[in-house]
Amino acid sequence: MVATLAHWVVVFTSLAGALGAAPPRKTRDRESVRNVAIIGAGAAGASAAYHLSQYARDEDLPINITIFEKTPRVGGRTLTVHAYDDPTSGELPVELGASIFVTANRIMHDAALRFNLTLDDPMPSNKGDLTIIWDGENIVFETTEGGSSWWWEAARMWWRYGMSPYRAVSLVKTVVGTFLKLYDPPFFPFRSLTQRAYELGLERVTGVTGEQFLADAKVNEDFCRHVLQPATRVNYGSNLAHIHGLETMVSFATDGAVAVRGGNWQIFDKMIEASGANFYRNATVEAINFKPEGPNSVARALKKYAISVVDNQAVRTAFDDVIIATPWQYSNISAGRGIITHKIDKIPYKELHVVLFTSPYRLRTDMFGLPRGGTPPSNIYTTLKAGSAADPDNVVGDTGFFSLSTLRTVVNPTTQQAEYLYKLFAPKEVAPVFLDSFFDSDWKDKQQQMAEGQEQIMDGGAEPNKVTWYHMQKFNPYPVELPRVTFQDPIVGNGIYYTSGIESFISTMETSALMGKNVARLLADDMAGNAGSGGAYVNPYRGQPTTSRQQQQQQQQQRREDFFQSMENDLDDLMMMDEL
Repeated sequence: MVATLAHWVVVFTSLAGALGAAPPRKTRDRESVRNVAIIGAGAAGASAAYHLSQYARDEDLPINITIFEKTPRVGGRTLTVHAYDDPTSGELPVELGASIFVTANRIMHDAALRFNLTLDDPMPSNKGDLTIIWDGENIVFETTEGGSSWWWEAARMWWRYGMSPYRAVSLVKTVVGTFLKLYDPPFFPFRSLTQRAYELGLERVTGVTGEQFLADAKVNEDFCRHVLQPATRVNYGSNLAHIHGLETMVSFATDGAVAVRGGNWQIFDKMIEASGANFYRNATVEAINFKPEGPNSVARALKKYAISVVDNQAVRTAFDDVIIATPWQYSNISAGRGIITHKIDKIPYKELHVVLFTSPYRLRTDMFGLPRGGTPPSNIYTTLKAGSAADPDNVVGDTGFFSLSTLRTVVNPTTQQAEYLYKLFAPKEVAPVFLDSFFDSDWKDKQQQMAEGQEQIMDGGAEPNKVTWYHMQKFNPYPVELPRVTFQDPIVGNGIYYTSGIESFISTMETSALMGKNVARLLADDMAGNAGSGGAYVNPYRGQPTTSRQQQQQQQQQRREDFFQSMENDLDDLMMMDEL
């Protein structure tokens, strides 16, 4: 009771501060300070605050930033929990969503290094770990950690799929390389994402399904179903027939996957701290209006905005600019007439259920078509059966889940015995009884499975529970990424910025952070009286150019030289994929 009361005292005190005038960070004439409100403390909001503060400092722009976050935490979909719901166990917290990023993610990776955060391998593997791709009936692909030399594994793939793996990897590198031009001038910043997509030629990638895009690149159907489709399913809950080509390429771009020890949310927490922003948690914004109200008032010309939070209380600070860093359709924020001058698209989002659970047992083998008593799989990714048409109303197909991964071993604080920590992605709610089916019903066989490399995992002869701890979280983590060639612009009103428009282009923590940085640059340019970059021409992505016979022979020789190492690097990382 005392803890609860103390919590609400802190909440009330924070909110009371938000309802008063937040003092400017610089001792200047109050009228010269630009007051900026940011709604949302996820990747985009934190990045916007951090980069805006950096631009303001570097260019001597007087600014005061206020962040409103409706929850008590930072990070949006970067959410961690403690195994067994026990923060005192000594175990590191576990990521529920937004589990990994890659070293090529410049904003995320550079920030982690700048803030001295420790980066770990998100899914460390052990020699002998078995990863399978399962279609609900058969294993269509499998790989064993340290089981064969890398050149033998790559040769096996080449024999089975021909040049398709190489074509796929080359395609990913070309498309992602084109996208990365958005980070630098003359393509950064951008007032129109649609314009930039066309300038870069990426509308040809977003305008078709992943299935079409790969077929046009002569990547064979088996490789798409066996290897690439599991990546789009685990990362975006979609099959290749119902996700656009750019997001498909991003799903496969997992080279150099890392995670922050203790949770990726720390990157955004450090960004907010470094920004010096006034930060209010548990402050739900419910309305944005002109101050004073009335679309024809002088205030509109001066673009002063009033922010209202829950309980119909208005924040007394008048804001010059508002950055909406949360999906508009889920925000339940009302905007006064004339504030949103460019309609914000309402786009459908996927529903995803993430389940963390523990068990003293390894996964059963016979359920997935492996020999009984053989090596249990450590990671299971799924795809559709051959000949099965992708159904948007039943994305998961016969498997019932998108992926099931063994994260690590943990110690049960009650029994003090070692157990396995698992993570499952599914499109629907998962009951513990469903999880029981992953473990063998034969007690003797289970004892044999657990004996190797373990010391007294079970206490006595009684059979322990199959699932000893269970935590499920429902997310709407990313849009339904159907093909499209137009995208929401980041400026939706006079001094009103919106970050979630990039979600239907590419949905990752990194791209949200990129859009946060983009609107920060646009706002800083506006403060400085600089119109910014309105567009620039670049040689767009147009697929592989026509080459001479000599060039083709040289390229073929290069393929022979680097094919094996390329396959080893990219496919090893793919087999550690998780939601980005």
